[in-house]
Amino acid sequence: MVAPATLRVVRCGGSTLHGARAVFSADSYLLCASGDFVKMYSVATEETLRVMGGHADLVTGIQLNPHNHMQLYSSSVDGSIKLWDFMDGIPIKTFVVGSKLLALYALAHCEDSVFVVIPKHGERDTFQLVSVKLTKAAGQDLEAKELSVVLDGVDASPKRIAFGREGEYVASVKDVNLQVYFFKQKQLNRFSVSATKTKSGNNHFTCIACHPTEDCIATGHADGKIRLWRNFYHKKEYTFSTLHWHHDTVMDLAFSMEGTSLLSGGVESVLVLWHNESDCQRDFLPRLGSAIEYISMSSDGALCCTLHKDNRITIINSNLRFSKSIQGLIKSTDVKTGLVVDPRTKALVLNGEPGHLQFYCLQSDQQLFSLDIVQRQYIHQAGLNQADLVKVAFSAQGKWLATVEEREEVTDPELQLKLWFYDEETQSFKLNTRINMPHEDHITDMCFRNMDELEDDSLILVTAGRDCVFKVWVMVEDTDPEAQQSVSWSCDFVGSYHNYQATNCCFSEDGSLLAVSFEETVTVWDSVTWDLKCTFCHPPGKIRNICFGRLTCSKYLIGATDHGFLCCWNLLSCALEWSAHLNVLVLQPDPLSEHIAAVSWLSKESSLFVFKPNEPRPIYIQRNLCKEKIQLAAFVPRDEPETIGSEKYLWLRRSQLFFLTDTQELMTLSTKSLEERLTPSSKQLAVEESLAVTPFSLLLGKHRRQQSQEDIDLGKLVVRNKHEQDSPAVKELLHTPAHVLPSASFLCPIFINSLLISKENKSAEEVADEVEMESEKTEDDSDEERDVTETEQEDTSAMELLGEMTCKLSKSQEKELRKIRKMDYSWISAF
Repeated sequence: MVAPATLRVVRCGGSTLHGARAVFSADSYLLCASGDFVKMYSVATEETLRVMGGHADLVTGIQLNPHNHMQLYSSSVDGSIKLWDFMDGIPIKTFVVGSKLLALYALAHCEDSVFVVIPKHGERDTFQLVSVKLTKAAGQDLEAKELSVVLDGVDASPKRIAFGREGEYVASVKDVNLQVYFFKQKQLNRFSVSATKTKSGNNHFTCIACHPTEDCIATGHADGKIRLWRNFYHKKEYTFSTLHWHHDTVMDLAFSMEGTSLLSGGVESVLVLWHNESDCQRDFLPRLGSAIEYISMSSDGALCCTLHKDNRITIINSNLRFSKSIQGLIKSTDVKTGLVVDPRTKALVLNGEPGHLQFYCLQSDQQLFSLDIVQRQYIHQAGLNQADLVKVAFSAQGKWLATVEEREEVTDPELQLKLWFYDEETQSFKLNTRINMPHEDHITDMCFRNMDELEDDSLILVTAGRDCVFKVWVMVEDTDPEAQQSVSWSCDFVGSYHNYQATNCCFSEDGSLLAVSFEETVTVWDSVTWDLKCTFCHPPGKIRNICFGRLTCSKYLIGATDHGFLCCWNLLSCALEWSAHLNVLVLQPDPLSEHIAAVSWLSKESSLFVFKPNEPRPIYIQRNLCKEKIQLAAFVPRDEPETIGSEKYLWLRRSQLFFLTDTQELMTLSTKSLEERLTPSSKQLAVEESLAVTPFSLLLGKHRRQQSQEDIDLGKLVVRNKHEQDSPAVKELLHTPAHVLPSASFLCPIFINSLLISKENKSAEEVADEVEMESEKTEDDSDEERDVTETEQEDTSAMELLGEMTCKLSKSQEKELRKIRKMDYSWISAF
């Protein structure tokens, strides 16, 4: 029996970066919500500095602590508010509210409370803005049940509530209604606009922002208009003016810190800067890539950032100049290419922007680069049939890339097969061959023959199509004198089977066999002569996935049918080895081992089965892997084999399994706990291996664990002095937040004293020297004899720990050592 699964399913990346408004810290770090984590980015280098995890569900809001700018509040759907020391990535307190928290606001004049949006109890799709009192009691996990309702009937979106200057009032918009609540007067004013529809939309409110120094409210609308409201203290004498440039919905608004300008963004991917609230004075920053979801300003007004629908963060200077861009995983509506691993970078490759291929780094949770495959301008208009990327395949070493793009037409589809070669000089892919209409109907699958040693000589590409054939493409020398490349690709063989549609194809590990599925039948072909060797069938149901076994299981062929059967055929006996009744949606072999992962969908839950083809019983089962439907999966080779404690998890040692759900969440399986995966920064103090070993690098605790070849040859036991990193003074200096450290004059003597080596902490060489010197006491004076006698007992105990020492010094070296010992170093303690 398989032991109960204890692997953790973790969201490893690809989470939405535009779930809440981003925040700039006082020292220009950028903090943003990403799934159930909070990430801190460096504005200067774009790298991820911290990943703060602890929430059990989606993070819905982040705000700097108005009374301590080194701390951050975060709210989550899990019903908790966390207070972070974000410089160290450490949670300070957790306040449990209980209700789902959908937005978070923190004000300077409210010292012990924050504002959150929660669902109204007992009513569906109705929300309230409430004030939560944060208790100052001791302890890390505290309850915050003291709630007071501020506004009823608010919208759940955080961009539809804003607080006025100095927190005097709060404004909320929903549908066509605007309501303003004044805290001191406890007065609520309501306003509305007409609900008449126009060509570009309607008057519905979409976002709101309040002027930082004046009584002015800016609202965005679905028809692209911006209204500036004034004199809203009076219910009937209010006024508003209109700004209009956007042709569609205004997604977000933000005032500059002084209030002299207004920023707006929408689906046009253009950031608009309005000067002095004038319709005539405006500047633009166009071509930002995708629709703008949120706009944030830094506290000094020097930077702003926009969060985009394609999971991109754009950092912009105050003069409306592009500065930096942080691109996460672009979530397509339909990942037609599947999850493919780039052999060069070990990045996940899948659909990105329309017509583009994105290379996504799993370690940094950022896009490495995007490759324009279609090379046509994409028109953002519903109903247009535009070319889209549908298939992608890499050769074994990543030198060649094959892509298929198609455009749906009423009569016949337009197809293009493109072969790309990786140019080492430019470090990018260049188009080598373009083939129009490689098949008469849609291409269903594509694969290279992955033979490392033959990649340059006899590289083969196979495509399968609904036109009932599979085609073999090979490289040939280009005889055209005007051609820029020496080789190109052409069709070498066309195969078919009883006029059935070809659905899947794959090569065996050694490349000698090709398996092509034709509806309910799997055919096996010789890849040299292209002779049909054998066929397999397991009716009823068409073949959904096929793959060959690897290494010791290379004699097996695995197939899954759409009628819920997983089959294993023996290629030597040409017989069915075993079959299991399992509705497999994803069948993914590990390229570095014999293991195969199968993901099934049954009773609205996904389950994982890991097995070897030569054993009908799975070696690992995890039921209810996730509630979402898993669409795609991929094994990504590890840089170094993982240390696995349990035998049943050995299949994760060399590769890591990633899978993509139908909600576009990228997940993986991990044997590590959340604390192990998200180590606080105090445990991550290190310098790069490429840096020289300096006193400062030693202070940071970076140990060189490599012994020199000379020490290894002599067989010496090298005992390293770990005094620097074990010193409590050094730990306190490095790990204590800067804002609570005492003065430098107080710390300096303690720090210097901690670096002095006491007699009790002698190195192995010193112990060996003194043992050798005991046999030559006749050469020492009485003072030296007394010193050796005092340390003899300590040396004996040290020798028991260190074992026999083979290091010997000459007499001249011993005399030099005695002189050094007599020197007085007490003057150092004065500094």
